[in-house]
Amino acid sequence: MGLLSKLNVFKSKQDPVGLAEAQKQREQQEVEREFRQGITGLRDFISPSSLEFESSYLRIGTRMARTLYVYGYPRQLFTGWLSPIINLDEALDISMFIYPVESRVVLENLRKKVSQLEADIQINQEKGRVRDPQTEAAIQDAEQLRNRLQVGEDRFFRFGLYITMYADSMEEMTYIQRKIEGVFGQQLVYTKVATVQMEQAFNSTVPQVTDQLQIMRNFSTGALSTTFPFTSADLSQEEGILYGINMHNNGLAIFDRFSQENANMVVFAKSGAGKSFTVKLEALRSLMMGRQVIIIDPENEYERLSDAVGGSYIYLSLNSDTYVNPFDLPTVTDSEEADNALRANLITLHGMLRLMMGSTKQEDDGSISSGITAEEEADLDMALINTYAAMGITNDPHTHTAQPPTINDLYDTLVNMAGTGPNMAQRLRKYTEGTFSGIFSNQSNVSLDNDFVVFNIRDLEDELRPVAMFIVLNYIWNRVKSDQTERYLVVDEAWQLMKYEDSANFLFSVAKRARKYSLGLTTISQDVEDFLTSRLGRAVVSNSSMQLLLKQAPSAADLIAETFKLTSEEKKRLTQFPVGQGLFFAGSNHIHLRIEASPTEAQLVTTDPQELAAMEKINQGVAGGESAETDNTEADTEAG
Repeated sequence: MGLLSKLNVFKSKQDPVGLAEAQKQREQQEVEREFRQGITGLRDFISPSSLEFESSYLRIGTRMARTLYVYGYPRQLFTGWLSPIINLDEALDISMFIYPVESRVVLENLRKKVSQLEADIQINQEKGRVRDPQTEAAIQDAEQLRNRLQVGEDRFFRFGLYITMYADSMEEMTYIQRKIEGVFGQQLVYTKVATVQMEQAFNSTVPQVTDQLQIMRNFSTGALSTTFPFTSADLSQEEGILYGINMHNNGLAIFDRFSQENANMVVFAKSGAGKSFTVKLEALRSLMMGRQVIIIDPENEYERLSDAVGGSYIYLSLNSDTYVNPFDLPTVTDSEEADNALRANLITLHGMLRLMMGSTKQEDDGSISSGITAEEEADLDMALINTYAAMGITNDPHTHTAQPPTINDLYDTLVNMAGTGPNMAQRLRKYTEGTFSGIFSNQSNVSLDNDFVVFNIRDLEDELRPVAMFIVLNYIWNRVKSDQTERYLVVDEAWQLMKYEDSANFLFSVAKRARKYSLGLTTISQDVEDFLTSRLGRAVVSNSSMQLLLKQAPSAADLIAETFKLTSEEKKRLTQFPVGQGLFFAGSNHIHLRIEASPTEAQLVTTDPQELAAMEKINQGVAGGESAETDNTEADTEAG
């Protein structure tokens, strides 16, 4: 034994405490080493339980995977050609490898290729063979690419595209593969299975940045740019209401109209395509955002919804006790607006009275306007000013709190005027003493204080309905200017307003100025052609940041496609959409949308006659059961 060992043994015998401490430390280190070996690490979490490679697939734990590579492309690629694959509702891993190539090398290869192709053409000509269009097209493409590369307009790349798909069974794997091949095949993009190279293919699609397949194709800068961006259109926001399901990626279309440059929206659809269902669903959900909803309802479609949410349902008819005075003035706080309040209302009254009085004439753009001469226009302006002045109302904003005049007061003023006044009074007489008297010749007694207000004009005569829509719209507009809060105004069957120049002009004015007063105007029409062929109708569309196009009649498809700049595929879909599906535009983006409602919402907003009849039958059955139960109770009481 060496001297040092002897000294250590001697020391240990002399210091038994130190020996025990060293032994304890060795045991502790061994325990910690064993403990660390038993801890589950990140590698254990991400690693599969097993990995088995076959010639045409691989098995990762209990799932199966297969990798395809793209080997063939068409002569031209269009932007977004990869989007249908990205948006497939399947588990896919997609890898794209891009290798830049020096332009000098490419130019030399292209020069040799062009020489070879030209030689082939010359040989075929000498032998009297028919020319080959494919060879001529290849020479033309090569020459164009050489020119762009020479001036630095283009670059050259090698591009590889691999797709790994996952499934739980071989049958599901085959189904997914056929789906991918079908989508690619429509665009003349061809794929193959990476047979006998599954391990290398799988390694090429996991996030390791390693291309072990090395299957590439030449791409210019323009062709390569068509693969980006390869994300789907998305209109989902953190705040807003649910409009439906994005059919491109099955995401939610959650959107706030007031986040756009303006909150206006147009809804176009043929009868029965679901436009009223959609608008009522939006109104119902908007109430939860604390926003007021005001609706002009010409077909009595919103009564059930109004009753359900405790809204105000205002009937306007010749026999009702509800009145709207078109001479009402807004109560505005802005000094500039207050100074112009009377003048602005006079301009609106001119349009309304042209609509109410006299004969009509057909304009060049197909609209119909009232025929009032320049002399009558001047006399009417003076009569309106005098009528307000008789009630003590002038341009001074402090006088605007006085009781406004009515159409009866204007009639009296016209009768007592010289010139054309009496003649215009006779044409206005049916609204003061004749068939249409009462509804617009009394002081207003309606209120817009409820969060959900509906004006029902279904029972008005066809001749009076456009006038009523104009007057109600003006009444609401005055309230909007008086109380600026975020609210929606829905004008259903707006084509009735677009038929007349003055009412169309007023609707366009509301659409143009709505953003200033925190108003979102929703314009609905089923007669799309009447709406879009009007100059002002197109202007209303251009002043709406949001558009919803549901199923359209084939006769209107061309006009809509031209107005909204639709692609040929979108135009084709426009006439084939099922009920509740359409194109939803918001700003510069648009998606294919499917409207979705919960069962409770569907009961409140449905307009399907069969569904309404079934619900009415159920309600009658419930009411009959309650009545029978009450009768039995009364009988038992009498017997007792």
